[in-house]
Amino acid sequence: MKAGNASYTSIKDLPATLPVFPLSGALLLPRTQLPLNIFEPRYLAMVDAALAGQRLIGMVQPSITDVQDGAKPALSSVGCAGRITSFQESGDGRYLISLQGIARFRIAEELPAMTPFRQVACDFLPYLPDLESGRGESDVDREGLLRAFRAYLDAHDMEADWDSVERAETEVLVNALCMMSPYGPAEKQAMLEAADLKTRAETLVAITEIDLARSAGHEGGPTLQ
Repeated sequence: MKAGNASYTSIKDLPATLPVFPLSGALLLPRTQLPLNIFEPRYLAMVDAALAGQRLIGMVQPSITDVQDGAKPALSSVGCAGRITSFQESGDGRYLISLQGIARFRIAEELPAMTPFRQVACDFLPYLPDLESGRGESDVDREGLLRAFRAYLDAHDMEADWDSVERAETEVLVNALCMMSPYGPAEKQAMLEAADLKTRAETLVAITEIDLARSAGHEGGPTLQ
């Protein structure tokens, strides 16, 4: 796959270690764009280091299940690497960047870094299919996904640009809807860790149906924890 001026086609194109940006509720998926407003000094240093190197950052949520230490929260086991494809200085000490998702990774271990930001050893091997654009699109129940999306919009009196939705490639549609969904960290992590595009779409539909059932005052089943 292409990301900015770089190509990622095999395991050798991916780094063994990554600086990580722990951010609850943030979801980055392959071939999507995530804008970020960076202002904490440790993460400004992280961006500086990434720009001086491979321009890659690992987006990862704090762990959903572990007891958290505010200064250094435990990390979820799976994140997504993103390449900085847009960078702007705000003039007031902030960086405005955009990450393009490359591939998910499993955290093998956290490294004893001397930097103000955290670094991990990462295992991309389970997620190498992420490098293949459009993989699994034919397995997705696109119509079922769109029915759930339309029902959610109707329930919340919202509109969508349906011409753009209909024209969108299935992978783009699934991942964009997951990233834009208003659900919490546990739900976002479930979408990230879904085995493939079909499972990710099914996960989003299931979460949406639970939400709609609850909104209608019906029994919606268990929440993700």
